[in-house]
Amino acid sequence: MKLMLDLVRRHKQAGAGPAVGIPSVCSAHPVVIAATLRECAAQGRPALIEATSNQVNQDGGYTGMTPQNFRSYVQDLAAAEGLAPELLLLGGDHLGPNAWRKLPADGAMAKAEVMVTQYVSAGFRKIHLDCSMSCAGDPVPLPEPEIAARAVRLCLAAEQAWAEAPERGQPPVYVIGTEVPVPGGAHEDLGELAVTSPEAAASTLELHRVAFQRAGLDAAWERVIAMVVQPGVEFDHHKVIDYRPDKARALSAFIESQPRLVFEAHSTDYQTPERLAQLARDHFAILKVGPGVTFALRETLWALAAVEREWVGEGDGLVDTVLGVMRAEPEHWRGYYQDPARLDVDLAYSLSDRIRYYWAHPAVREACRTMLARLDAAPPPLTLLSQYLPRQYEAVRDGRISMHTDALLRDGTVQALRPYLQACSA
Repeated sequence: MKLMLDLVRRHKQAGAGPAVGIPSVCSAHPVVIAATLRECAAQGRPALIEATSNQVNQDGGYTGMTPQNFRSYVQDLAAAEGLAPELLLLGGDHLGPNAWRKLPADGAMAKAEVMVTQYVSAGFRKIHLDCSMSCAGDPVPLPEPEIAARAVRLCLAAEQAWAEAPERGQPPVYVIGTEVPVPGGAHEDLGELAVTSPEAAASTLELHRVAFQRAGLDAAWERVIAMVVQPGVEFDHHKVIDYRPDKARALSAFIESQPRLVFEAHSTDYQTPERLAQLARDHFAILKVGPGVTFALRETLWALAAVEREWVGEGDGLVDTVLGVMRAEPEHWRGYYQDPARLDVDLAYSLSDRIRYYWAHPAVREACRTMLARLDAAPPPLTLLSQYLPRQYEAVRDGRISMHTDALLRDGTVQALRPYLQACSA
């Protein structure tokens, strides 16, 4: 991961002006990934695509893909979108026992070791070691020394996998940190968030350093490039907690004293372009985004469904199908949406975007294909595009994109990504 090591070095050396950083796109949706790869190819910059332990693992995750499957899938998309192979970076996010936390710790960690081994063997080289969750029988919260010990256990598995890989390539780089926001957004309405203190960050760093040293992982420790902390950003169902630079000033000053480290910021979805740029300047050089991009995808599909209703008169086929499948198979949202009076709105419009778990469902996929095919067979007038997709209307008028639904969908999706690329513009 020479590109990541070089990025951290350049970030630490940068002076005033635009920050050196990189967006990390955490999604398995083909439109999201393809739009990211095409945008990065057009700008000649690296694309960091990450899979989470829940999305992709040896059991298939909720995508049905193993790490090797995901790598081949993304590589095929990169080739189709014209991204040079050396500019494609693959990362594993929240790699730890999270997917098996209902098991006792030994069993869950054994599963996590297999998963990390498969990620590294498949060519993933940015590895987030996240053992912060309690397993069955563990105390809640899990003591931080135990978190560090479990992270070391997974790092040992990763290093061994790299050493034994047929095509070793460059060694993995690692991200540590325990103050990890809930993947995919908060479960409940949020108030103000507490920013990680410099003392807490220093304690996490020292506990992991000592644990790595005792395990003989000095070489791996030299490749720890980032820490996950809480900069005071998050989102719940319908509200965003915006970044406040003044509250994170001491935290930013702390990382300036660490010559090889930057921060990785999770749950930055829906932050304004100005706040994303400020996060990057304050040494949150890796900016994670996931639900924010699939939310933009859903908005574009909903708008196209409205165009279809007005133009073809086929009713809300896609919307009805998606919401019907979600109600029939609630396992992906039941723990999040708990207010019956607000359920209809939460299912369709929550910022946590639990819809993203359903796009691969056969009935949803077919409804989506049918809607897009109808609109391509009978292109709507520009006035309907102006009504429901005004940004894409302007792009079509300017000749920047075509009226084809594939172009409209990608352009609508990439709108959520461009502020991240701009924030990391250097």
